[in-house]
Amino acid sequence: MKTYKFLLLIVVVALLSACAQKPPVGEWQSMFDGKTLDGWKTSAENAKSFTVEDGTIKCSGERSHLFYKSNYQNFELEAQVKTLPKANSGIYIHTEYQAEDYPAKGYEIQINNSHRGPSAKHPERRLTGSISNVRNVYYPMVKDKEWFKIRVKVVENFVEVFINDVKVNEYTEPENAWRWKGGEDRLLGKGTIALQSHDPGSTTFYKDLKIKALPKGEKKEVDDKRWDSIVTKLMRAGFPFVDFHVHLKGGLTIDDVVANSQRLGVNYGVAPNCGLHFPVTDDESLYAYMDEVKGSPTFKGMQAEGREWITLFSPEAIAKFDYIFTDAMTFTDRKGRRNRIWIPEEVWVDDKQIFMDDLVTKIEAIFSQEPVDIYVNPTVLPAEIMPEYDALWTEERMAKVVKVLADNNIALEINARYKTPSAKMIKMAKAAGVKFAFGTNNVTKELGQLEYCLEMIQECGLTPGDMFEIKPANKKPVIVKGLPEKITG
Repeated sequence: MKTYKFLLLIVVVALLSACAQKPPVGEWQSMFDGKTLDGWKTSAENAKSFTVEDGTIKCSGERSHLFYKSNYQNFELEAQVKTLPKANSGIYIHTEYQAEDYPAKGYEIQINNSHRGPSAKHPERRLTGSISNVRNVYYPMVKDKEWFKIRVKVVENFVEVFINDVKVNEYTEPENAWRWKGGEDRLLGKGTIALQSHDPGSTTFYKDLKIKALPKGEKKEVDDKRWDSIVTKLMRAGFPFVDFHVHLKGGLTIDDVVANSQRLGVNYGVAPNCGLHFPVTDDESLYAYMDEVKGSPTFKGMQAEGREWITLFSPEAIAKFDYIFTDAMTFTDRKGRRNRIWIPEEVWVDDKQIFMDDLVTKIEAIFSQEPVDIYVNPTVLPAEIMPEYDALWTEERMAKVVKVLADNNIALEINARYKTPSAKMIKMAKAAGVKFAFGTNNVTKELGQLEYCLEMIQECGLTPGDMFEIKPANKKPVIVKGLPEKITG
């Protein structure tokens, strides 16, 4: 009888223990008491990297991880986070305790607002909100030394990441998702939460951590598993997958752009057309546009139209944009005629060779004088001579364009709409050290999938180090070069 009662007691205790460990569904549970690390377990390596300071968990020191003592499948997590300059941390989800090294299981939600990494040639570009190596975010939503809220929600095979209540990332994991060697367990399933201390130069603070278990949900379907693999391979390689040349045209809204970004995994830069007879014509309309797109998880670009744009805007207003791009599709020829290459009625090709020489001369003038970051719609010709592209764009002409770009640190766009420039010119530019940007230049709501750009990555052997990066505020061309009084040539 005593043995029976003893066994019954063991069963009851076990059941009570199991119930206590199972988080209640739909109720927020505090993960940190603000005083101790009770409920957490540090990895064996460098446990001193985690301390409690002024009501926060301070992550600072050699690489180590702090694991929460509970498991979750579907959940919502919130935390207040603050980074110091060069901080690099992360929140692991669906992971499990490891005594050393980086957790092999689950996903890392990146916390990084300014960390550049040890390599100047291959800088760290994954920023806060990235689902690291799977769906990276390159647009900086928050700054160092400022508290921000991060929220992560997981339901079955679907992850969402919010920064200050703005959704910046989402990912639907397909069945049998492609993963790299050593990353086979970078998958959703079930597991705990872990915080990361990355290195001695990195300091990140966490507070107000709470988590809520969610009920079982429906798995989401993945429309294109091949596309999922393409994007994940690029993200894993550190390739900044950004379309810098998107316009709010054809009914496309900023909300559409953001939804498309998170569905496809492509980051976007959105730009208005700024110049004479275009929607944005002065500082006032420029600031009005910036207010329209402010707060969206997209880069903010400016398309400088025509050669008069330098007289219409102040350097201070221009510097508000993340980057500036222009093309050579509007220029005045030697007879004083204003050509607009994309409009057949407004382009004159009296002699093909003379037209090409005038065009190349104008390209050299534009990109040696105008304070821009990217040459877009590159090497596009009027429709009547576009079929002769390869013959008219001689090696000598291409070399002149490549030289002016290289000399002035201007990136060359690989344009998905026009499928320009040619692979031959891209290889020539790569050899000269020119950086590259991807661009669509849409005229409808459809943004495509940057097919030509992906093709050129393979054909031309492009690497993450070959790709354009947004310049710091004090190195923007309009700040360094200023605005010329006029464009000569």
